[in-house]
Amino acid sequence: MKYLDEYRDKKQVEILVEKIRKKVSRPWSIMEICGGQTHSLLKNGLIDLLPDMVIMIHGPGCPVCVTPAGMIDKAIQLSFLPGVILCSYGDMLRVPGTEKSLLKAKAEGADVRMVYSPLDALSLARKEKNREIVFFAVGFETTAPANALSVIQAKKLGVDNFSVISAHVLVPPAMEAILQDEETHVQGFLAAGHVCSVMGTEEYEPIAQKYQVPIVVTGFEPIDLLNGILKTLTMLENKRAGIDNQYGRVVLKEGNIQAKRIMFEVFENGDREWRGIGMIPESGLQIRKKYDHYNAEKRFSIDHAHVESVSECMAGLILKGIKKPNQCPYFKIRCSPENPMGAPMVSSEGACAAYYHYGFEQIPDS
Repeated sequence: MKYLDEYRDKKQVEILVEKIRKKVSRPWSIMEICGGQTHSLLKNGLIDLLPDMVIMIHGPGCPVCVTPAGMIDKAIQLSFLPGVILCSYGDMLRVPGTEKSLLKAKAEGADVRMVYSPLDALSLARKEKNREIVFFAVGFETTAPANALSVIQAKKLGVDNFSVISAHVLVPPAMEAILQDEETHVQGFLAAGHVCSVMGTEEYEPIAQKYQVPIVVTGFEPIDLLNGILKTLTMLENKRAGIDNQYGRVVLKEGNIQAKRIMFEVFENGDREWRGIGMIPESGLQIRKKYDHYNAEKRFSIDHAHVESVSECMAGLILKGIKKPNQCPYFKIRCSPENPMGAPMVSSEGACAAYYHYGFEQIPDS
């Protein structure tokens, strides 16, 4: 714990908050792109410590939350096929599709299982040789190398009954989509440290220069986040665009070269629909043709259908940072983690769940 305590030091928090107060001269809107950052800001009370002129906007940084209903419907359809075991992470099982979640499908008789890693699913495939094991892979660039490795390992071991649905999404295209959206007013970003630990910082440079915004890579502890906010404000106040790396103890400019090599051995960029946001070009990872045998969508010939959202849930506005969770008329009334109307209330990284767990109340209509 000693290596974490220094990033949670109360005195340092007070010093950084005071520096932020002295630095800011006008209102600035900063988006933390990752749901883990959102949770840390709320859990540690940092939002309340910041001056009113520092407006934190919660981004679409929860890959479970942005998985479209049509892709979940596809996984549910697969889970009901004879001989199929559908595996995924716990949060993913509870996210609603068009009519139900994977957890509801399990209750109806589908063989759906929670796993902690894709290698757990691969191990299951080696044990259950007469069953088809499908892993529903979700995540940003952070988890993609491990999921790619499971495919490489399956091929190396000759495991023929293992395949993957790739719901991976990429951060930089989402940032561009946000900056192009006329409804959003983001002036700077806190980039996700865990994503950058894999990808590095180089791919953010073109975005920073094209849109003239500061992008600061941060970690997830209070000192990390406050330092990142201070760096972002300093760049904004000085009218300077570009990249700064607060998380240098973990993130290198070039990222993790070996992890990227593994990831792009199996995956390639492709267009991807984001729940509540829509289609974002080149924002997903799809399995390369050379690994079609391990691509569940090809293997079972199930096409992903776009499903129009008819829900009263305002998840799209929340994921784009246009609305706060407690501005939703159903927050804590009809929508809760036990009875979620949308994915941001389901996931452990969802903004709605963070507001629910850390004591925020619904803002009444004025």
